[in-house]
Amino acid sequence: MWAYNETFYQIYPIGFCGAPVHNDGVTEHRILKIGEWAGYLQELGIGSVILNPIFESDNHGYDTRDFMKIDCRLGTNEDFKTVCKELHDHDVKIMLDGVFNHVGRGFWAFKDVQEKKWDSPYKDWFCINFDGNSGYNDGFWYEGWEGHYELVKLNLQNPAVTDYLLRCVKMWIEEFDIDGLRLDVAYSLDHNFMKRLRSYCEELKPGFALIGEVLFGDYNLIVNDEMLHSCTNYECYKGIYSSFNSMNMFEIAHSLNRQYGPEQWCIYRGKHLMTFVDNHDVSRLATILTNKNHIPLAYGLLFGMPGIPCLYYGSEWGEEGAKAPDNDYALRPCFEEPKPNELTDLIRMMIAVRHASDALCNGSYRNVVLTNHQLVFERRTANDRMLVAINASDSEYTADHHELQGTFEKALSYPCNAEGEGKAADAGETENGHAQTKETVTLQGQISMPPYSVQYFRQL
Repeated sequence: MWAYNETFYQIYPIGFCGAPVHNDGVTEHRILKIGEWAGYLQELGIGSVILNPIFESDNHGYDTRDFMKIDCRLGTNEDFKTVCKELHDHDVKIMLDGVFNHVGRGFWAFKDVQEKKWDSPYKDWFCINFDGNSGYNDGFWYEGWEGHYELVKLNLQNPAVTDYLLRCVKMWIEEFDIDGLRLDVAYSLDHNFMKRLRSYCEELKPGFALIGEVLFGDYNLIVNDEMLHSCTNYECYKGIYSSFNSMNMFEIAHSLNRQYGPEQWCIYRGKHLMTFVDNHDVSRLATILTNKNHIPLAYGLLFGMPGIPCLYYGSEWGEEGAKAPDNDYALRPCFEEPKPNELTDLIRMMIAVRHASDALCNGSYRNVVLTNHQLVFERRTANDRMLVAINASDSEYTADHHELQGTFEKALSYPCNAEGEGKAADAGETENGHAQTKETVTLQGQISMPPYSVQYFRQL
């Protein structure tokens, strides 16, 4: 699966493009802006974008009105075809947000039920009780998503509904040539629907990727050969920032070993879950980390650990944004243009090193050295071995372990001196997208770890 070796870049288009929060009915060609970033994304090393909802909706995109029409605030279907071609021309694939669990109150089939009640041919598309009433005085009760009644739950056990949704996906593939779907609230979706979606999409476009949004539970239930290729790894998302904030690397090391470690009982070995440090639903990394020196280290962990790394637009240059109690507007801003800085350069380097390493993309995981403030772990395949060393402390540390032996190339080193100043070492400079290593080191049972540092070592 192509997605396993790539880095993803998530964009919330309504915010990214500066569209009004509420649908004003005015057609503006704002979505073309995404295509204008294609060159930047290619240079960064992005393999695919994930676009949150782009189809006609009442407000935030997850309250869909029409699955076959680009939201007028963003533009037209022709505009989006132009964007997709521009992205593909820059070797960037496209993954759309498949919001299949619910629709908005403005969805055409639900409006028909509001008008015709029992006589609507679409009444069984939703979970409706005509003996009750809704908070909107519709004359019937309906199930909303987790108590949010502006989001009308679809009845995915109705073949007419699933047939309609698959027709929409077919149109997206044929018209826009998309390469995959992010399934919103995948933990709520009918399993038979996901099985049918998997086989249907694979027939239409072999290699079509399906990644689900899952917040909790056993990811194996939906990430398997019959359903989804991957899902969001919220356990490790929490473990990353919490480990740095509490200065307790045992937390993330425990989660990674529980999921991917060498023991037979480890639960996700061989799977490629989507990893991230922030997204459109949570406070940004630069806001949630209490020590800003840990920002580059968190990305060093993200690109070294198992999984498919996904960046959230703007966070690659350290943008801040706090989740509010009643809305997510601060998390979904509009940027006129990219604002790359030294953090962006480091992340570009990490993307290139990971892309060139079979061990980082597909290898096993094993903790080697673990303290409250330091973590050294191994990623390994039959033909590639990488050591990732992270020091979260403001003091230098020497990691001792009998397995830290042999000749390695230093694939990445941040910072490039012991005082914690400067950019990443030259070892991470790239040429034609591949990491060019310039420093060879011999380990004799130790790794010297500067304060606030990340180092990747590839064994020769």
